[in-house]
Amino acid sequence: MKEFVEFIAKHLVDKPDEVVVTGVEGERTTVYELRVGDGDLGNVIGKRGQTAKSIRTLLGAASAKTGKRAVLEILE
Repeated sequence: MKEFVEFIAKHLVDKPDEVVVTGVEGERTTVYELRVGDGDLGNVIGKRGQTAKSIRTLLGAASAKTGKRAVLEILE
């Protein structure tokens, strides 16, 4: 799942080398932190948050197969 989020984010930003995704696994939930470089936060969030919402939707659909809930935090 971590690689999935990283793949999407690297194709959205201007500085793909600065994209870092970390995951913290719990019993029923996994929290992913997506960190992007300076100035790239707008590219990941998109207009009115639509890009971030789409990424979260894809992550939720992919994680449904594992039986765990996935949460995405986007940080600069």
